[in-house]
Amino acid sequence: MNKQKLIITSVIGLALYLIATGLSFAGFSYFRKPAATGATSTQKNGSQEHFVIDPSIPRTEPCPINGKLYTKQEKDIWVTRRPLAVMIENHEDSRPQSGLSKADVIYEAVAEGGITRFMGVFYCGIAAESVNLAPVRSAREHYLGWVLEYDALYNHVGGAGLCNDPTVDDRAKALCHIQTLKIKDMDQFGISFPTCYRNYDRLDHPVATEHTMVCVTDKLIALAKTRGWTNVDAAGVSWDKAFQPWKFKDDAKENDRGAVASISFAAWKGYEASYGVRWDYDKTANIYKRSNGGVPHLDLETKAQLSAKAVAILFAKETGPVDEHMHLLYANTGSGEAIVFQDGKATKAIWKKETKTARTKFIDATTNKEIEFTRGQIWIEMLPTGTTVSY
Repeated sequence: MNKQKLIITSVIGLALYLIATGLSFAGFSYFRKPAATGATSTQKNGSQEHFVIDPSIPRTEPCPINGKLYTKQEKDIWVTRRPLAVMIENHEDSRPQSGLSKADVIYEAVAEGGITRFMGVFYCGIAAESVNLAPVRSAREHYLGWVLEYDALYNHVGGAGLCNDPTVDDRAKALCHIQTLKIKDMDQFGISFPTCYRNYDRLDHPVATEHTMVCVTDKLIALAKTRGWTNVDAAGVSWDKAFQPWKFKDDAKENDRGAVASISFAAWKGYEASYGVRWDYDKTANIYKRSNGGVPHLDLETKAQLSAKAVAILFAKETGPVDEHMHLLYANTGSGEAIVFQDGKATKAIWKKETKTARTKFIDATTNKEIEFTRGQIWIEMLPTGTTVSY
């Protein structure tokens, strides 16, 4: 075959290939079955299947934890699980954190030394996707009562005080009490890669090792399943058998929203520069936007500023430090004063938690009725009694 015939043959072969490929693609596009109307589409992320929620699907299913409305498809996922409570630190070197924007409820309290720590409760907000949570840190005693309210999985990296540790005050021995209270423990020290791992490149600057732990929600939930902890425990008891949900309501109409434009506080005096909190109210969106240490507080994963539909501040007696490790105690079982911010208004309230396992309730100090929270993410801020809150 001469050179000219070879070129012609090659061109004809290429043309036939392109025509055949085009016809095959057209046939597949024409004959494939379309997705069911209103259904979510799915995508694979490793071994986990996740939903891409169609915005046209109605949100009819209230989350039992914060009242936010979700799709039926998301509810079908969360009812097979139990809530996941995760300790996430707030040291200034750890920011921005990962995953806080996906929590249903976030608790914030001082861990020690005036530095606060978060405990996010993840349930409905992670049904459609897997979320990276970071930096995960250690357990503290005063968070355990909140974990017990949800009979939640408790993810942390170690914590204060084994039962036989003579250097920790018995009242502050979080690791000991996790065992004695039979909390469903997801301590990272018993969890390996890839469920939890250290990512030294998570931020754009070097940080100490303690600020690098990442845990992944889907993998934590999958691991919990192997331990017999799904929506029911190994004895078949549902996590919400004794759960008492808060009461919820829709957004107030814009004309009925208040004019309390901001909330600001620091848990300890002298810590305002790095750990002062400010919530700015956006009346149009009816949300509170969070700043931390004087700058907008962002979620590393979404790049968006953290926000809340309601911010409830409870005041509790602070005791300590009670041992050489500077551990603190907070009287967050019992009752005390509170302020609930939502819809641009401030409501003086009383918080009540009858036992360590009981639900914390917020009671309107004027009407003596339980407060209804606006649907959406809720932040619970625990401050030492006497802390100044400006609004």
